[in-house]
Amino acid sequence: MGLDVRRLLELHTWRAFDVDDEGRVLAGSDETGRVQLVELAADGTATPLPHLTGVSTAKYVKGERAVVVEHDSGGNERGQLSLLSLGDQEFTPLVHDERYIHRLMGVLPGRVVYATNRRNKVDFDVAVRNVFSGAEEVVYDRGGSQLDAKLSPDSRYLATTIGADQANSMQLLLLDTMPETEDDQVVELTGADEETNIGHVGWLPDGSGLIVTSNRDREFKAVARYDLASAHWTWLVAAERHDLTGWLSPDGRKLLVMTNVDGVARLTVHDGTTGRQLDEIQLPADGWLSYPLPDPVFSPNSRYVALTFSSPTIPMDVLLVDLDSAKVTSLTDTGSQQAGLVEPTHVRANGQIPCFVYGSGTSAVLFLHGGPEGQSQRRFDPLVQGLVAAGHVVVVPNIRGSIGYGKTYYAADDRRKRLDSIQDLAVLHDWLPSIGVDPAKVALWGRSYGGYLVLAGLAFLPERWAAGVDIVGISSLVTFLENTSPYRRRLREREYGWLDRDRDFLEEASPMNKVDQIRAPLFVVHGANDPRVPLSEAEQLVAAVRGNGVECELVVHDNEGHQMANLDNKLATYPRAIEFVTRQLA
Repeated sequence: MGLDVRRLLELHTWRAFDVDDEGRVLAGSDETGRVQLVELAADGTATPLPHLTGVSTAKYVKGERAVVVEHDSGGNERGQLSLLSLGDQEFTPLVHDERYIHRLMGVLPGRVVYATNRRNKVDFDVAVRNVFSGAEEVVYDRGGSQLDAKLSPDSRYLATTIGADQANSMQLLLLDTMPETEDDQVVELTGADEETNIGHVGWLPDGSGLIVTSNRDREFKAVARYDLASAHWTWLVAAERHDLTGWLSPDGRKLLVMTNVDGVARLTVHDGTTGRQLDEIQLPADGWLSYPLPDPVFSPNSRYVALTFSSPTIPMDVLLVDLDSAKVTSLTDTGSQQAGLVEPTHVRANGQIPCFVYGSGTSAVLFLHGGPEGQSQRRFDPLVQGLVAAGHVVVVPNIRGSIGYGKTYYAADDRRKRLDSIQDLAVLHDWLPSIGVDPAKVALWGRSYGGYLVLAGLAFLPERWAAGVDIVGISSLVTFLENTSPYRRRLREREYGWLDRDRDFLEEASPMNKVDQIRAPLFVVHGANDPRVPLSEAEQLVAAVRGNGVECELVVHDNEGHQMANLDNKLATYPRAIEFVTRQLA
């Protein structure tokens, strides 16, 4: 059937973390089996940097040949910060305490901004640390989960985004580090109870305001300017039916805008003051370039933008955009590694559910994304390609609750509407015969929240599925919320429901409480160090399914967390999972 899944898993990928004024890109490559730092020159010449385990992101220290790196151990997501001198190629611990999380928020000349939960393991404070002397100041300690934090150019103000009360909503706060009175210290730019999603936030170069991506008082995300003096919002760039994300250049002259068109990225350059479109960036293919990939990043002089780009046939490349000419250069070429990769078609199943459809045949796999505030985009996935190579149609849907289709759509599965989204699986199953699929030969595959959907589908719609693959999935919403890491509980309760007042529904929506209805064979994968969905979620499910006499395989990796990062573990697990599905659908 063509492609070998082991070869697909071995295709290496690149990601862009930062770019300097000469067009050198600080990148990550997984060619060794785990992400390692590499510096890419503007002509594509690669210089490997010293090895460090568990790299998640890195940034140049402006004005120095030095790099700040965030890294963890065994997938535990407890990020530590280290300083790498590019001169002597040595790492120095910068902020290390394995008991706590340290999230890299930004790097300024000689300083690093980071968020940490070391005060109580729940709330995240924001600190600014001198990378050379070690002197440190905590600039925010009022609680919440910090999702972003940006210091103003004069370092007086901090714009920070924290989780708000509503599902998939954030609150934007402005902190004055030198207030006239204590009451003036924090200003709420958006309310805690607003249904507002905040995306990228950046400062105007003179510190007079912010450029904010948000759907405040809108159905779709747009790009606005907030003026500090007048407290006035001005929408600069908006689209009637699509989410936008904007990134302002350091000099404030240009605004890079990505339009999300059904999971395909369109990239344009706009005037940073008026929002008027200046250029369209020609990307190599219809693909994707933002979350869950690294966001685009500007060089300090505003000339260059480094992109991480992926399409179904391009695993993950680093692109360098010269904004003086709008020229795009691919510094890597991951698409040449493998011929025969399959492009999808985009459809709306039953006229309503957006889907990418890969391949053709009489057996099918529904490949379900996580989140639930996530989106399946038009980008490379070795497992999708491997399932197609094994002879299956792979349908990659964005059921209700997915982002990218407006505020109403992503809120359609919140809390007590959770089971409504399960009915979308039934709609998809009813639609599959229209594309030639035998309804008796359909499997579910998903990771994280997608794993919950797999288990819920098997438990609540048991007659429809021939098999399921659950990767780091939730089996009980109650035990998940009780046992997830303390810093995550409130953020997840606002999405799924509150233990103290919604327990009855959380029990109702938990596959564990319908486990006796599961009749399809299961393949379960989990990381022992998962801080989000504890291993106990898999263990209790597998014990119950096996106790009912249903075939259930379990694979646990002791050196993995919520993401499977090690190539050897991928090679030991995913070919088995695809073989399992293929056997069940034969």
